[in-house]
Amino acid sequence: MAGTILIYGGSGGIGAATARALTARGHGVHLVGRDVGRLETLAGEFGAGFTAGDVSDDALFARAADAASAGGALAGLVYAVGTINLKPVARLSGEDFLRDFSVNALGAAKAVQAALPALKQADGTAGIVLFSTVAVAQGFAAHASVAMAKGAVEGLTLALAAELAPKIRVNCIAPSLTKTPLAKALTGNEAMAKAIAELHPLQRLGEPEDIAPLAALLVSQEASWITGQIIGVDGGRSSLRTKG
Repeated sequence: MAGTILIYGGSGGIGAATARALTARGHGVHLVGRDVGRLETLAGEFGAGFTAGDVSDDALFARAADAASAGGALAGLVYAVGTINLKPVARLSGEDFLRDFSVNALGAAKAVQAALPALKQADGTAGIVLFSTVAVAQGFAAHASVAMAKGAVEGLTLALAAELAPKIRVNCIAPSLTKTPLAKALTGNEAMAKAIAELHPLQRLGEPEDIAPLAALLVSQEASWITGQIIGVDGGRSSLRTKG
């Protein structure tokens, strides 16, 4: 079996799909998330370990890194944790901004810090994958807080890629709206989902399985010459206009 990948957000849509893609490639996975029942189910499916907790708890990061590495090397880390907090800027509180930044950017930084000793033991083969959003590259109304937080993740990606080279690669995926439990408030409304889908050149919303293969590739040695990249998986929304 290939080395173990630590996956934050492992009980979520993209995290679980990434775990499935990685196990299909022969990797072991260790899942981190809040939904204990879902974690237990997925751990049974993948033959994986898991750590339950919330990224607001600083102690979670050391516990997860220690459990995933068992005192040895860690092959990679995927931080697939996020928020969807869509409000006009006038309605955003300081707590909104701080919560989004804490979950998306600060959580990613803390996850990397805790896992770094084990990642460095992988003899130059470890990879890290973080997650941004298409809303950083494209200005969308009511996205001020989440775009600001995910913009910080993109900056973190580039800084870490420079600092940790050549031993550890760091890349970031920026999806558009994807049908996950986190996005259910948007995707669960058929009319709203259809309207948003039609804004994409490929005329549909994303599925976790659209994103997971790239995450699995980037964290693996098959992407051994890719680092410091922000890659859109967004149905063309960030760069294409097919009307007007």
